[in-house]
Amino acid sequence: MNCEVCQLKELEVEHFEIREVLRCILHTIVFQRALGLVRPKDIDLELFEITYVQCGDVELEKKIDEKIDQFILWVEKHPYKKSQICLSFYEVKNKHATWFTNKIERLYWEQWYINLHVAQHPKAHSSKSHHSKVVVDPGESALEERSSRREALEASLREVLFQIIKFVNEKRDHIPHVPTIDGVPFPYEITIPSSSDSAFGMDMIKRMLQTGHHPSMLS
Repeated sequence: MNCEVCQLKELEVEHFEIREVLRCILHTIVFQRALGLVRPKDIDLELFEITYVQCGDVELEKKIDEKIDQFILWVEKHPYKKSQICLSFYEVKNKHATWFTNKIERLYWEQWYINLHVAQHPKAHSSKSHHSKVVVDPGESALEERSSRREALEASLREVLFQIIKFVNEKRDHIPHVPTIDGVPFPYEITIPSSSDSAFGMDMIKRMLQTGHHPSMLS
């Protein structure tokens, strides 16, 4: 089975922006691959002038939020590192058991890599006295810089959303037969970096071997 892979444009985000950005991207991908019946729900981002669509599936929203929570914890333990989240769709096939394999095999047919660079911007300086704690105003130039950075991130996030739509419209031949008409018909999984970067890399190699083909890349 051919596994199509989409490497999404890297986004530079601050810690407090991670949740909204990942929700927007993950739900957009899943909605585009929800070939069954869904209850579309428009979501307006609080930090950006962007609206995206969710499937209206409570369990799906819960699973995505759980993975985002795990990713945020990883970021807090590994500051200053670029990071990647992988959303994979796969088929489940029964297979004859051997000494080295299980009876159930996952055949990955599509993988999305979300690339984030969590920036560590300096916080406002503070000074203590005997009577009070004074927070120094970062100044007008710093506020303008943050506003400019936010606008740039919003533009980049829009580019990522268009990249998703372009990929979905161009890549269709690899999609397997739809097994059900309900919501998201295909099994999926969201993988975040582990405590060891090498472990995450080995997991990706393992999936590549399970597909039986090297993924074709689309940037």
